[in-house]
Amino acid sequence: MHNERFITEFVLLGLSQNPTVQKIAFFVFLLVYIVTIGGNMLIVVTIVCSPALLGSPMYFFLSFLSFLDVCFSSAMAPKMIVDLLYKIKNISYKGCMIQLFSEHFFAGAEVIVLTSIAYDCCVAICKPLHYSSIMNWRLCGILVWVAWTGGFLHSIIQILFTFQLPCCGPNVIDHFLWDLYPLLELACTNTHVFGLFVVANSGLICFIIFAMLLVSYGVILLSLRTLNSERRRKAFSTCGSHIAVVVLLFVACIFTYAWPPSAFSFDNMVTIFYTMLTPLLNPLTYTFRNVEVKNVITKVWKSLVVLLVKNKIIKLYENKTMSNKLQMILSKNIDGTLSLQW
Repeated sequence: MHNERFITEFVLLGLSQNPTVQKIAFFVFLLVYIVTIGGNMLIVVTIVCSPALLGSPMYFFLSFLSFLDVCFSSAMAPKMIVDLLYKIKNISYKGCMIQLFSEHFFAGAEVIVLTSIAYDCCVAICKPLHYSSIMNWRLCGILVWVAWTGGFLHSIIQILFTFQLPCCGPNVIDHFLWDLYPLLELACTNTHVFGLFVVANSGLICFIIFAMLLVSYGVILLSLRTLNSERRRKAFSTCGSHIAVVVLLFVACIFTYAWPPSAFSFDNMVTIFYTMLTPLLNPLTYTFRNVEVKNVITKVWKSLVVLLVKNKIIKLYENKTMSNKLQMILSKNIDGTLSLQW
C-alpha cells in the first residue's frame, strides 16, 4: 500500500478544554511524574549500590523493572504535562512515531520482565533447593535479552504497519497522547485489517502473558500449603501485592487493545492509569513493601549523607586552612614591605 501521508502535524484536544481542569491536572500529573521518577531511581541506585541485593536475581529484575518504568514514564508524561499549559496542543508526525515506538518498546519489555519476576518467584517458592542452579546469571541475561528483543520487535512491527496508513485529514485527535487507535480514526482507508492486527499484536499478547502470569501465581499460591505459617504469610503478602499490580496493568491494557476499533470506546481514564499510575505503583508494590530493601535503602542513603557531610567538613577545613595560609603570606609580605621602607 502506498503511503499517502498528507498530514505533517496533529492537534491533540487533551483531557479537557476547561483551563481550571487543565491547571489542576498539570500539578497532579507533575507530582505523580516526579514521585515516579524519584521512587524508581531510588530503587535503581539502592540496588546498584548494594552488592548483596544486586547479586540476587529477584532484585536484579526489580531494578531493571524500575529502570523501564523511568524510561516509559519519560517517553509519555513530559509531553502530556507540558501540553496542559497550552491551549493548542500540537505534535508532529515524526514526534507521533517516536512516542508510539517508545511507548510500545518499553511497555513490551516491561511485561516480559514482569513474567520473569513471576517465574523467579515461582522457582524460589516451589523449587527452593534448586533455585540457585535454575536462576543462574546466564538465564537472567537471556531473560533480559528476551525483554529488550521482544519489546523492540513488538514496537517496530507496529511502526512499520503504521507507516503504511494514509492520513489525509482531519488532523484533530480527541485524546491527550498519541496511540494506535486514535491514528486509525484519522486514516482515510479501510482500517479493519489493521485493527485486527492491533488486536493480535497488542491485545492477544497481553491476554496470553496475563494468563501465563495468573497460572504462575496460581501455582505459587497452591505451593504455599507446604510452608510453615510464617513463610506462608510472608509469601502470600508478596504474591498478593504482585497479583494486584499485574491484574490492574493487564486489565487496562486488555481493555484498550483486545478488540477491534469498530467495538472500541476509548476511555482516557484507562490510559491515564496504565501510563501514569502503574509506573508509580510498581516500586511501591514490588520493592518498598520489602523489609530488606527498606533496610538497605536506609543504610545506603545514611552512608551517602554521612559522606556528603564529611566532604563538606573537609572542604570547609581546607578552605579555612588556605585562608589562614593566605593571611600568613600577606602579613609576611606586609612586614617585609614595612622593613624595606624603614
